[in-house]
Amino acid sequence: MDDTDRAIINALQGGFPVCDRPFLVAAESLGLTETALIDRIAKLRADGVLSRFGPMYNADRFGGHNTLVAIEVPEDRFDEVAAIVNAFPEVAHNYARAHRLNMWFVVAAQSRAEVDRVLTEVEAATGLTVHDMPKQREFHVGLRFEA
Repeated sequence: MDDTDRAIINALQGGFPVCDRPFLVAAESLGLTETALIDRIAKLRADGVLSRFGPMYNADRFGGHNTLVAIEVPEDRFDEVAAIVNAFPEVAHNYARAHRLNMWFVVAAQSRAEVDRVLTEVEAATGLTVHDMPKQREFHVGLRFEA
């Protein structure tokens, strides 16, 4: 990841233009061409630096539900389990942690029943116990990469 990649990630976390050519507008503010921005985002995704690129919705404000989940994953299975978890469209993001519970992710769905279904399917697909930690209070943590 170079300084331009860091600038892209930092800039696009704070909002994305809503217009006919959002990548063009975002690219201009970064001193890039539209194609260069799209290519760099694709490469960041392909390299696994970004697990996804898209809007992040607060499901509970739309009548949905979300929850934080943690799993204790054997190190030799971490990539395998991450691929299983990330294949669920309800998984917003997934992080490795230096803790016994070393994989943390957020599940957002239209109902609590859908969240429960996803958690049951993750357990069945991985053979690992999921720890459901529904939100009690909301915090916003911004991620910024220094140059």
